[in-house]
Amino acid sequence: MNLHVVPIDMHWLAAAERHQNQLTKPPGSLGRLETVANRCAAIFGSLTPQVDAARIVVFAADHGVAEEGVSAYPREVTAQMVLNFVNGGAGINALAQAGGIDLVIVDAGVATPLPDLPGLIRRHIADGTRNFTREPAMTATEANEALEAGFAEAEAAVADGYNLLGCGEMGIANTTSASAIAAALTGRPAAELTGRGTGADDACLARKLSAVERALALHGPHLATPLDVLQRLGGLEIAEMCGFFLGGATLRRPVVVDGFIATAAAALAVRMAAPAREYMFAAHRSAEPGHAALLDIIGDPPLLDLGMRLGEGTGAALAMKLIQSAVAAFTGMATFSSAGVSNKHP
Repeated sequence: MNLHVVPIDMHWLAAAERHQNQLTKPPGSLGRLETVANRCAAIFGSLTPQVDAARIVVFAADHGVAEEGVSAYPREVTAQMVLNFVNGGAGINALAQAGGIDLVIVDAGVATPLPDLPGLIRRHIADGTRNFTREPAMTATEANEALEAGFAEAEAAVADGYNLLGCGEMGIANTTSASAIAAALTGRPAAELTGRGTGADDACLARKLSAVERALALHGPHLATPLDVLQRLGGLEIAEMCGFFLGGATLRRPVVVDGFIATAAAALAVRMAAPAREYMFAAHRSAEPGHAALLDIIGDPPLLDLGMRLGEGTGAALAMKLIQSAVAAFTGMATFSSAGVSNKHP
């Protein structure tokens, strides 16, 4: 993994702000659309940034901690939903199609064997993670291979001509993993960060919280680095998303961060390479309680707040259209001088 994330150029950001003030509108009147477009200009180093070609990659994997009864759904649902994605029947399929967004499905570590299918990419590291209440979720080798695989998926997207990237996930019990990661990265109590995920009842939520607390107690002395956190508490899809975020930032492309699980991966990426946050756009605020703490780490307020908690990249699909609209206004509007419109008095 050729990781080399550089900060965006502040001179381009200033140039974009000056350009915004020359457009035929009152300064700041498009609100956050202006700051989004300005950052895209700085990412690409151009006053004509292109974000017309969008791809979302959905990474799927299983979690050993599912055997603790932390999810309302059985483990087999991961593979079943992967098939649903490939067949075009999931929420992300509908939203990606509505937005003109290309969709790629990646098997990062699904435990149930999957057939070879068109549209399913194999970056399979292992048949799911281990139960992190008893042992590290991954070996160091597995964690690094998953990071490399996600980075390679970002490289593939850019090589295919995509200039706006995003990712989503599928994995039964992955909100348990994300809650543990959030607690490890922030030092906040697990009870504040652990939610119901896919509709857990009270008994299931209690098992989930217990699993997170036991994992933190077991691994706490060994969480010195973000890679330690990922290896011991993460999932293979989370690791590949983390690599994907690092790859997008290294290749200087805007990368849209979906919900709670994706933001856990993004927060790990930021802890591994701080400038990566400058390339990230938080899509939406999830209904999961731990999401806000992770958003604080990446430092980007979400573009949307719709009470969503589906995952799959659904929030990213909606946010991509906002980003494209922001850039369209930035590059498509006339300036006061070109339109012959009087600007305000100095």
